[in-house]
Amino acid sequence: MQDDAVEVGRELDFAGLARDIKHWGAELGFEQVGIADCDLSEAEPRLKAWLARGWHGEMDYMAAHGARRSRPAELVPGTLRIVSVRMNYLPATARPAESILADPEAAYVSRYALGRDYHKVMRRRLQRLADRIEKETGPFHYRAFTDSAPVMEVELAQKAGLGWRGKHTLLLSREAGSYFFLGEIYTDLPLPVDAPVLEHCGTCRKCLDACPTGAIVGPYELDARRCISYLTIEHKGPIPEALRPLIGNRVYGCDDCQLVCPWNRFAQPSGEPDFAVRHGLDGARLLELFAWTREEFHERLAGSAIHRIGYERWLRNLAVGLGNTLRKLGGTAGGGMVVRALEQRRYDPSALVREHVVWALSQCNSQAMEL
Repeated sequence: MQDDAVEVGRELDFAGLARDIKHWGAELGFEQVGIADCDLSEAEPRLKAWLARGWHGEMDYMAAHGARRSRPAELVPGTLRIVSVRMNYLPATARPAESILADPEAAYVSRYALGRDYHKVMRRRLQRLADRIEKETGPFHYRAFTDSAPVMEVELAQKAGLGWRGKHTLLLSREAGSYFFLGEIYTDLPLPVDAPVLEHCGTCRKCLDACPTGAIVGPYELDARRCISYLTIEHKGPIPEALRPLIGNRVYGCDDCQLVCPWNRFAQPSGEPDFAVRHGLDGARLLELFAWTREEFHERLAGSAIHRIGYERWLRNLAVGLGNTLRKLGGTAGGGMVVRALEQRRYDPSALVREHVVWALSQCNSQAMEL
């Protein structure tokens, strides 16, 4: 944010500036740029109701800032407009998601996390965009966000004409599906705003039906406490036992609602090198990842979004995946390898890891009883 913001001269052509901002954004690698006002009054009651139900789980930061989430001018005083951007992240060369999910010995990582941490990539690009605007306008008041503050990014992107909120609660675009990141620049520049687009989900409910844990409890309603992305990323403690078998081999995030969405026929692969697959994470084996030492975890995942959850939660997630593998492999040679790997961590220093390892080992007996 510029601390010494000055009043922008009246002679500025704000309509022309808005066009320039979209052009500069495209040059910086953003696939779309739109501009919205600050009025989120329609979204605020929905946010309050969602929080009142406790559907945010342990994500206390969702409630910590109160109404400032839905009142941009209170979060960043002086804000008049939000410049909303999207950037595609789907890696062009990643192995098909469906083939990994169908392989019980493979580890599924959400497509957005296969490359470098998007927070850093997006934040740098937004700063460069703000710098380019400042060259044209002189000092102005702004603050850039990339999933880094209490910002209702989907609502703002919808108002800015980047797409509509799908029934899975993600933003959808007719041109690009949903495999993209969002970012914002809050600014005091009185730019002309873009018109929202119409919703195009119709009667489709594929995302609701595909959710492995039933987290999408209704159209546009997500109980994060059941969401695999929440459980494997945001949730810090033990994963509820009833949900563990439903997680399958998803060790970081979940894309099922996006995989079945008809609009993702139009998803475009990303040309951003930072989002390319790193360390073979598009098809790594559960046993391979479970064998990583703490040092290997930090070395190989430094600069990745996965690194943020830490080594213990990484092992917790992998133990759940291996437990679900045991349910399928049972007494086979592959199952024996899984048991031996789990036994080696039965006395792990982390109580969190130990608890999930013991559960995973018990799944071999569960599989036998089912037979």
